Order: sequence, then C-alpha cells, then structure tokens
Amino acid sequence: LLFSLVVHLGCRQQREARTGHQRHSGRVEHYKKYGRNFFSRYDYEEVESGAEEMMDHLRKQFADSSFVGSTLKATSSDVSFTVKEADDFSYTDPIDGSVSKNQGLYIKFTDGSRVVFRLSGTGSQGATIRMYVEKYSNNPEEYPRPTAEGLKPLIEVALQLSKLTELTKREKPTVIT
Repeated sequence: LLFSLVVHLGCRQQREARTGHQRHSGRVEHYKKYGRNFFSRYDYEEVESGAEEMMDHLRKQFADSSFVGSTLKATSSDVSFTVKEADDFSYTDPIDGSVSKNQGLYIKFTDGSRVVFRLSGTGSQGATIRMYVEKYSNNPEEYPRPTAEGLKPLIEVALQLSKLTELTKREKPTVIT
C-alpha cells in the first residue's frame, strides 16, 4: 500500500511538472467560473453558562426594528455586512408535515453571507453552541485564501454581535470544521 502511494504521488508530481497544472488547478478554474463559497462551523462544546443568554441576546437584537438594514463592521478591517434578514428558523418535515420550531437563529446579509447559531444539549454536560458562517466571493484575489482567512471578517461580526466570548467566557471554539 505504501509503495502504491509513493508511485501514485511520483506520477502525479511528474504529470504536474510536465503539464504545469497543480492538483488544485481544477478548483481554481471552478472558482474563476462560479466564484467561491467559504464555509465553516465553529463548535463550542460543554458550555457551562451563558449559552441561553447568548441566544436571548440575539433574539432581542432581532426584535429591534432597526436591526434589519443595520451595518455591522468587522473588528480587524473595514469590511462590513448589512443585515438583510434575521429570525428564528423552523424545520418542516417533508414526509409528515410536522414543524420543529426554534431550531436556531440566522442572519442573512445583503451580499449573500449568512451566520447561523444553534444551541443543543443543554443537559448535565453543558450546552453545545454551533456557529455556522458562510460567505460567497467572486473576487479572484480571495480564491486562494484559506477558509479561516476568507471568513475572518464575518466571524468577527458574528462573535461581536452574539457576545459569545463575553457571555460564555469561551475564547475559542472546541472544534472548527
């Protein structure tokens, strides 16, 4: 198996040297044609306190009539996002039509970016907060960036808006995917 892997890598390196195409060139061509979606999920596991308060804090902001249309600025750059829509989402089962309410909070921005906060497992081991962040880019300068770098301004806005760090005392997520 190891020998097969070495042969495969060697052949690929020879092919790349011969053609000038690197392994990710297909991905870059795809981005040039369609743009790039940056996506990541931040999991904060076993949060002992502050999770419900964070969700309540977000709900209060969503209820303010001035929230939709407001502009939220990243902390480390001049990048900003204008709120298009924000709400508590529900899920309708396509089979039986049952509705599960309060499945999480979402914020959609005018540029198509979005942030979702979901809370689960508020039992004896603490809660898990999942923060999903997604941003579309049609800027070729952003295509080669690592996901964390491409999403940095949106993550900053999400953390600032939610007060996640302040309310949960969590400086960083347990898992990033």
